[in-house]
Amino acid sequence: MSIDAAPKSLVEHITELRVRLLWVMGAMAIGTALSFLFVQDLTGFLVRPLAEAMQPGDTQRLIYTGLTEAFFTYVKVAFFSGIFLTFPVLLWQIWIFVAPGLYNKERRVFLPYLIATPVLFFLGGACVYYAVIPMAWPFFMSFQSGAEQTSLPIELEARISEYLDLIMTLIFAFGLCFQLPVLLSLLARAGMITADTLVATRKYAVILVFILAAFLTPPDILSQIMLAVPLLALYEFSILLIRWSAFKINTK
Repeated sequence: MSIDAAPKSLVEHITELRVRLLWVMGAMAIGTALSFLFVQDLTGFLVRPLAEAMQPGDTQRLIYTGLTEAFFTYVKVAFFSGIFLTFPVLLWQIWIFVAPGLYNKERRVFLPYLIATPVLFFLGGACVYYAVIPMAWPFFMSFQSGAEQTSLPIELEARISEYLDLIMTLIFAFGLCFQLPVLLSLLARAGMITADTLVATRKYAVILVFILAAFLTPPDILSQIMLAVPLLALYEFSILLIRWSAFKINTK
């Protein structure tokens, strides 16, 4: 698809935006439909960390308490997967829409951020699935007890909708948090911050990162640290990236 650099009127811009939104909505609808064909495999992938955290004496099951709960949960999983898979399409349509209004130099600057955004989003999702959840789920499972400790046994009877809502929220939240280098680099490009500003406010950033991690993760210190540490590493990486960009601009 070619990018038309000719000037357009306001009506043409609105029409173009409508077309781009239709492309995005169509791609997400197709992605959701395809995901629904494999929804049980996708659900199994999301449920696997809980299954691995369960011990032989645990319930070894997920339940649903409403007649339509399982069906609508599958629909949500398919929709979430469809958005996740078609996220690059959304970014590509944004690029096609904004690129005609950019100079060639601005396009070269903006394009790497467009590529980095889905990569960092997928890295964030992978981080929570492969690193945070395998440590957090056994912690929560440890609060089960037998009748000898609490008169009556306390066992997990997890609802499938609540569990999948939790894990999808965590994946989405981690994906957004991993956009930190893109956000900070764009602010630096706009002249709103500098690398020295980030260095000077590092101690406040550490506090804010841990507060953010406390809100986005399950209420245990381990999950909070598992999100905060990568975010702080991305913060430091952003400082290096901004300094490198400034060096390149100054040496031209």
